[in-house]
Amino acid sequence: MPNPSADPKIKQDGDFELIQAINAGHAELFTELVSRYERKLYNFGVRMCRDVQDAEDVLQDTFLNVFKYLKDFRYETKFKNWLYRIATSTCLKKRRKSRFAPDRELSLDEFLPKEEAEIPVQTPAWASLPLDQLLNEELSSIIKEGIQSLPENYRLVLVLRDIEGFSTAETAQVLGLTPENIKVRLHRARLFLREKLKDYFSHDA
Repeated sequence: MPNPSADPKIKQDGDFELIQAINAGHAELFTELVSRYERKLYNFGVRMCRDVQDAEDVLQDTFLNVFKYLKDFRYETKFKNWLYRIATSTCLKKRRKSRFAPDRELSLDEFLPKEEAEIPVQTPAWASLPLDQLLNEELSSIIKEGIQSLPENYRLVLVLRDIEGFSTAETAQVLGLTPENIKVRLHRARLFLREKLKDYFSHDA
């Protein structure tokens, strides 16, 4: 079997050696991989599924799939990107069966003003706030409500980019979309959230 670390094209990251060890027969180390990502994936599931039980199911199903297919991981991308691709697929399947699933996928055209203002390309300030630990519960509630109100395809992009911290290219890879498509969806999702937060910040000022 070829050694992945000998291939200059292999993408090494903080998980590289751990995955190599697991695939070399040290299955007991899989618990360490789980501990690295379970909290993040659970929060991702809550934001996407809007239900704690669904999020727990997504977490469990994701790691079951990772355990099953980890031997097929080819190191052609970061493990985290591969992991979130599995989590996203699992979440979307769960959402389609969920009582929270909409009858139809909405378009932001139904909510946004006709004239779109320019949105700064940098990550918005609210995205760097720890949403689960905000001292300002009112702002936290408004942000969470705004994220949950987004149509699923826009919410995925915004959560991956502005909360999980993936780059545009990585988000495109996770979702199987073009970077241009990611930029368009992120732009419109941020505009939608800005409209949601406008009254709050106007009042705060």
